[in-house]
Amino acid sequence: MALFLLFESASGYSLFHAYGLDEIGQNTEAVRNSVLDLTRFGKVVKLVAFLPFSSALDALNQCNAVSEGLMTDELRNFLEMNLPKVKEGKKAKFSLGVAEPKVGSQIFEVTKIPCQSNEFVLELLRGVRLHFDRFIKDLKPSDLEKAQLGLGHSYSRAKVKFNVNRVDNMVIQAIFLLDTLDKDINSFSMRVREWYSWHFPELMKIINDNYLYAKIAKSVENKSDLTEDHIPELADIVGDEDKAKEIVEAAKASMGQDLSPIDLINVQQFAQRVINLSEYRKNLYEYLVTKMNDIAPNLASLIGEVVGARLISHAGSLSNLAKCPSSTLQILGAEKALFRALKTRGNTPKYGLIFHSSFIGRASTKNKGRIARYLANKCSIASRIDCFSEVNTSIFGQKLREQVEERLDFYDKGVAPRKNVDVMKAAIESTLNNTSQEDADGLQKDEASVKKSKKKKSKRENVDGESMAEDKPLEVAADGDVSIEPETEKRKKNKHRLEEQQQKEVPPKVNGHDTEQNGTPKKKKKKKSHEDLDNDGDVQMRSEGTKKKKKKVKAQGD
Repeated sequence: MALFLLFESASGYSLFHAYGLDEIGQNTEAVRNSVLDLTRFGKVVKLVAFLPFSSALDALNQCNAVSEGLMTDELRNFLEMNLPKVKEGKKAKFSLGVAEPKVGSQIFEVTKIPCQSNEFVLELLRGVRLHFDRFIKDLKPSDLEKAQLGLGHSYSRAKVKFNVNRVDNMVIQAIFLLDTLDKDINSFSMRVREWYSWHFPELMKIINDNYLYAKIAKSVENKSDLTEDHIPELADIVGDEDKAKEIVEAAKASMGQDLSPIDLINVQQFAQRVINLSEYRKNLYEYLVTKMNDIAPNLASLIGEVVGARLISHAGSLSNLAKCPSSTLQILGAEKALFRALKTRGNTPKYGLIFHSSFIGRASTKNKGRIARYLANKCSIASRIDCFSEVNTSIFGQKLREQVEERLDFYDKGVAPRKNVDVMKAAIESTLNNTSQEDADGLQKDEASVKKSKKKKSKRENVDGESMAEDKPLEVAADGDVSIEPETEKRKKNKHRLEEQQQKEVPPKVNGHDTEQNGTPKKKKKKKSHEDLDNDGDVQMRSEGTKKKKKKVKAQGD
């Protein structure tokens, strides 16, 4: 049986034919040794066809298809054109060797070409890869290296591409930094307390919070300068006027030693650094909350932003957390205790990082293991929804949280919880309703914007029409006379007068002479036209009377 080899390179697809190979005596070691020698290998393997890629984008698409186990149309046409045709109902007298078994199965399903992928084929393809530039004419090794480098960069960029708003690496870095800041702020605050307590030891018992202690140490400076005038300022910092008065009274009877101005300056600077770190820690926590609501909203609403971020960072990524079963997620963070228990054959731990959740703290001692197992189950569901769902919603997390609450009530009071199927149906319906409402709101906004644009266009057209009407002459009579109205009034009045003038005005004439004059008011014009019409009527009546008399005289003469 003939053997063909399909080799995918950075420059294109190539098809090779392997001659004189005995299937029974196929020895991988012998092939591996003969591959290195081009003279021996060139006699066995020969090039049949080569299909270069049209562009770098085409090479990237073909590479992505091969990595996903898909056969493109270009590859199918290339194989059908260059491989022997298989008649229907008969077995093929050849086979195609491929490097990827998934691609081979896809080729066999679509084209019925038998494919194989084993160690023997892989060694032959390794030899083809080693001597590929010798098989293709006019192909330099440097060109092949450039093509491989460019395709490698583009393939890596395409694989790394993701949604910027759903980068779980930012959450991992933020939670690590948050833990580091907590340790540093705690140690620095203790150093401020110890340093300033040499000067004002009574303040340590009055103020317990480290952040407030640092702010008061910076504002008080020297205890001997404290008076009752400083009480409002201290009350603003502490939030309690009684404590401010207590601080002032304690400063008057303090047993601490006096410090030099240089020492006080150093204490103040260090206290300011602690204050800045504390404020940055608050901003970082707000950033972590917003990122968790973008990346894993369901997990955050179920178990909290900090605990959810710890689970993601411990697993390595959100996808790794989604792949974990609930039993693994339950003891995530307690690996040392687990392996110690397995080694000593003791009791395995019941919970890991999820112990910091409020649900396990609220459960009774005998039910902590049960609620931890149930909570891990719901966390695995929430993480999978967040990882693989395209819709960013927290409804599922809220419903899962309600289920955990109901389970706590069931353990404490015996109230039967709802079924998981009913809860998930309600969550799916609410998500569908929310998406439909968002779509409707988007359509309404689009319609409103279209209407506004139409109104603006109509207003512009009206303004342009009025300005054009002002520029045109007001009236042109049939005889060619032009009557122009003075432009003293507003646009609307001018437009209204124009319409009335077109309807009522008639061009007046008397005995073939035009009436005067352009620019005269309308009322005078109308009066003149009526008088002229009356005169015309009198003249016409007189001429008709003289004609009748002449006719009578002629009739009498006859």
